[in-house]
Amino acid sequence: MKRIGLISDTHSYLDPKVALHFADCDEIWHAGDFGSYEVAKQLRAIKPLRGVYGNIDGQDIRSEFEECLQFEIEGVRVMMFHIGGYPPNYNKVTKPIIAAYKPQLFISGHSHILKVIYDPALACLHINPGAAGKQGWQKVRTLIKIDIDGTDIKNCQIIELGARV
Repeated sequence: MKRIGLISDTHSYLDPKVALHFADCDEIWHAGDFGSYEVAKQLRAIKPLRGVYGNIDGQDIRSEFEECLQFEIEGVRVMMFHIGGYPPNYNKVTKPIIAAYKPQLFISGHSHILKVIYDPALACLHINPGAAGKQGWQKVRTLIKIDIDGTDIKNCQIIELGARV
């Protein structure tokens, strides 16, 4: 079993509470818009980090993180893409990639809207952890933790970090 901390849209700000919330995680996955390399460095100090770059990320982030990340963990095929859309409204770039890769778990960010939606047409769970940073229009900064146990994705925990301001 692996416990995963999901975070997105930090926009150069990492709340100190993230380290406490992700202390029991095996890995942290960032779904883009780090905002600065310092955020990636701080997250790596907590746990191993996987991530994708977002539309605001500079060359420092883009040189290390991919636009689309595909991997398998605990028997679950995972795909991450910052601007991915959501079921059934995937964006036109990610839709064919999802169709070809057939992930069971699709993680995206960008919208600053926390979503956990199962797509029965693709047999895929879509998660957007919302936004953990202080920039954007979201009212509450959020994270998500999940457990991946074999092919089971379970124990989804939504964490509110507090108001955006």
